[in-house]
Amino acid sequence: MILLMGFGNYMVKEVMREIGNKSREFYEFILPPVDMILQNDSLIVTIDMPGFEKKEIKLRLNGNILSINAKREDEIEGTVVWRQRPRIIDKKVRLPIEVKDDEDPSASAKYRDGVLTLTIPTKTGKNITVE
Repeated sequence: MILLMGFGNYMVKEVMREIGNKSREFYEFILPPVDMILQNDSLIVTIDMPGFEKKEIKLRLNGNILSINAKREDEIEGTVVWRQRPRIIDKKVRLPIEVKDDEDPSASAKYRDGVLTLTIPTKTGKNITVE
């Protein structure tokens, strides 16, 4: 009987650990939340990425696709009981605008207090004179 109780406790712990892993994987898939605002001739993209350091974040702009990659290494002493915060972010976001394809792109990014803010210049249309 005691052996069965020990096995039952073990199974409950394993199931809870697996649920935690799947939950974290789900959040890593849908996170981070992204806001986009058109402002003058730029697109302002705000991304919540708390817990990451600036050096762990990689951004790439290819056409109108923004790739966001981040990976953090946790140095943990002791036994992990529950872990849900994402350690890896690998997300691609289609931007709703055409991005300038300059050789010297003027897109910029700032990371402060867990929030990444990108300013991406947009292609501006050309006015057409009606004669």
